[in-house]
Amino acid sequence: MQADIQINARWVAPLSASHSRTVLQNQAVFVKDGKILAIQDQQATSHQADRVVDLSNHILLPGYVNAHGHAAMSLFRGLADDLPLMTWLNDHIWPAEGQWVSDDFVLDGTRLAIAEMIKCGTTTYADMYFYPRSGVQAAIDSGIRNVSFTPILDFPTNFAQNADDYIEKAVAAHKQFHNQPRITLGLGPHAPYTVSDEPLKHITMLADQLDLPVQIHLNETAFEVAQSLEEKGKRPTQRLADLGFLTERVSCVHMTQICGDDIQILKQSGASVVHCPESNLKLASGFCPAAKLLSNGINLGLGTDGAASNNDLNIQGEMKTAAMLAKAVAEDASALPAWQALEMATIGGAKALGLEEQIGSLDVGKWADMQAVNLTQLGQKPLYDPISQLVYTDSSRATEYVWVAGKALLEKGQLNEGTGLDEQQLIANAVQWQKKISKN
Repeated sequence: MQADIQINARWVAPLSASHSRTVLQNQAVFVKDGKILAIQDQQATSHQADRVVDLSNHILLPGYVNAHGHAAMSLFRGLADDLPLMTWLNDHIWPAEGQWVSDDFVLDGTRLAIAEMIKCGTTTYADMYFYPRSGVQAAIDSGIRNVSFTPILDFPTNFAQNADDYIEKAVAAHKQFHNQPRITLGLGPHAPYTVSDEPLKHITMLADQLDLPVQIHLNETAFEVAQSLEEKGKRPTQRLADLGFLTERVSCVHMTQICGDDIQILKQSGASVVHCPESNLKLASGFCPAAKLLSNGINLGLGTDGAASNNDLNIQGEMKTAAMLAKAVAEDASALPAWQALEMATIGGAKALGLEEQIGSLDVGKWADMQAVNLTQLGQKPLYDPISQLVYTDSSRATEYVWVAGKALLEKGQLNEGTGLDEQQLIANAVQWQKKISKN
């Protein structure tokens, strides 16, 4: 059978059920119509292709899934550092958003974020931000895969006036884009402390009716939990469970403040957790007990959060931080080994977003969302274990190829012209936004 592309790689890490935690050597991956057609030994292949890409120094693996972020906030990168979460939000970020966030801000900030993520090996990203039509359009134009969670809050912003208004705009965005390839629309109630019971019930009903994923910040700080106990008489996780909100559709972001009851609720509901270790560390929010969650059968993905609280959008860095932090939290050097961290960054994130049947591993029939990392550079030598090298060294700097649905977005370390993303133009545009924001 004739394929569109044949990619010959020195190593292939499929992360598929059939190959589990195995690195294959000298394999050819064939892509046709944007999907994986076959994975075969280079010397014994039965297929041919219109184009052959030889990567004798590279490992080919699924693209990273950034399962939580606020893409447009890349324009607030470094605006308010070294502050606790509520001070950061109330005194700096929310006022800045009130002044600056618009369709133009979201379009420009999201384009900047997408370019950064592609260069770090990300092929799918989740976004929770205002003016989702502009953010989604940036994703469509670039060729990356996107899950857009429209934010929902009780209080007004530039974007909407109340929970009903946010929900109405979320449904409108879904209607506009639900037939777009590579785009999924979802509902993004901000957090239990910013969304009341009735909207949460409405969101649950809509998610079922329209088959939408849901994402919420949950148990992010000790203050959030204490406030819920005082005002509601129960922990936030218990409150959501009592409302029937927590289901397999839901991904819970952060979860740094967890007790045994929370774990049981997550386990019974089938909800996923999205771990954002670097943002949590920077804001001193706490430590998500990743190893304990995984040992209880709870699915985990990885997210960067926004660049205003991280300050980069590099999932490879999150893998390394997550793996090392888990060891310290568990007081066990064997906790969260490299393979498990890589699974969180790929198939775990895909499952958290409801996309595990389409992406997250190199399986025949799945979309060809892939990346190739050069493992022959100075910082990669000597090489004993390719997966350890991916997780524990700064391998994002060695990401040289990225494909989404078989289309090359990054080649030889450079953004493809087809993405419409010009690095120098993006930098110049970001500097212009910096000058405007800095004057206030």
